[in-house]
Amino acid sequence: MRKVVIAICLSFAAILAFVPVSAEGEKANVYVIPIKEDVTKGLEKYLNRAINEAEKEKAEIIIFDMNTPGGAVDAAMDIGNLILATDIKTVTFIDSRALSAGSYIALHTDEIYMTSNATMGASAIINQDGNTAGEKAESMWVAAMEGAAKQKGRDPEIAKAMAIGDVSLPELKRKGDLLTLDADNALKVGYSKGTIKNMDELLTTLGYEGENTQTVQSTFAESLAKLVTNPVVVPILLSIASLGLVLELYTPGFGVAGGMGLTALVLFFYGHYIAGLAGYETLILFILGIILVVAEFFLPGGIAGLLGAVAIIGSIIMAGQNTVYMAVSVIIALFLAAVAIIIMIKVFGKRMKFFKKLILTDSTNTESGYVSNVNRLDLIGREGIALTDLRPSGTVVIDDERLDVVAEGYIEAKTKVRIIKAEGSRIVVREV
Repeated sequence: MRKVVIAICLSFAAILAFVPVSAEGEKANVYVIPIKEDVTKGLEKYLNRAINEAEKEKAEIIIFDMNTPGGAVDAAMDIGNLILATDIKTVTFIDSRALSAGSYIALHTDEIYMTSNATMGASAIINQDGNTAGEKAESMWVAAMEGAAKQKGRDPEIAKAMAIGDVSLPELKRKGDLLTLDADNALKVGYSKGTIKNMDELLTTLGYEGENTQTVQSTFAESLAKLVTNPVVVPILLSIASLGLVLELYTPGFGVAGGMGLTALVLFFYGHYIAGLAGYETLILFILGIILVVAEFFLPGGIAGLLGAVAIIGSIIMAGQNTVYMAVSVIIALFLAAVAIIIMIKVFGKRMKFFKKLILTDSTNTESGYVSNVNRLDLIGREGIALTDLRPSGTVVIDDERLDVVAEGYIEAKTKVRIIKAEGSRIVVREV
């Protein structure tokens, strides 16, 4: 009964995870969609649902409540397309910052409003190492920024100056610096429609004071997807997974380490699946890799294990939005796993419990009572006749028993001999 109750509770929790937060009122005219974190694929999925919900409810205006440092360029471009595709009026309210990819998203909305301390710009495209991207990527991004500005009737040179530093705008910035607009300059160049204090003042300015307002919150699944697809979180999750599974190999039973490793992997694939980065083919490839690794313990040759490892690593790389970054994250995780194995073996003297079932560790030694031959100590001192020449090995007869022996030197047949040593199958004789 307890297991049934737990299963029901878990199922209910899983269902709630996908249920959006209920509206504050019916038939909302204004939809407020917060953008308060890094721009990721998970954010794109959330915004897609929120915009579709606003369209379904026939909202009159969508306000993006923005405070973001930027994020993934490809996710920002997809979000920009989502905003352009809707027929609802869109407004960006920058209450603190809209930098990098955030400024690109803001440029796709019909109007922009800022608080007095808000900033917008600094939109150079940056690679995973924190350096400015290559010429091709930079050229693409500059064109995208200019295009976003033109579509909404804004000066494309301002957008270009946000993306690269060699645009000459002496009244706004020094040459070589990226342009970051404050509220006054944004209003001056026509990028901002006004400087306001808060959301209430914005609603009044837009003519929606007292109207029914709906703030669309992320579901648990969407929040989780935004978290685990964050470029900072991905290598941490993979490292936890690798370390947990490695440590589990050195502990009896299935414990906390293995649970943490599996949980990290499940979170990784679940979040990337919800974000639309990992499809069924990725999950199937991962499961196939696990099956091949398990099969390696029952098949000779090592080919199944090698293919399984390649499949698992390949599925993890495929699940990410950036192949190079995912490959680096996997390398970091594998390095930490290797360090953990070395520490467990060299420092703690541990051995993998899993291989105890596959490798024979018992030995048949004399101390345990095992002998390859019985020691004929009773033969020592007894005499007999050499049946053959002993050169030095041969055969002797002692009390009608034929024995294979070794002589101390050459002894002719029919010579009387005495046994002086018996060590297992080795019997040594000497001429009498």
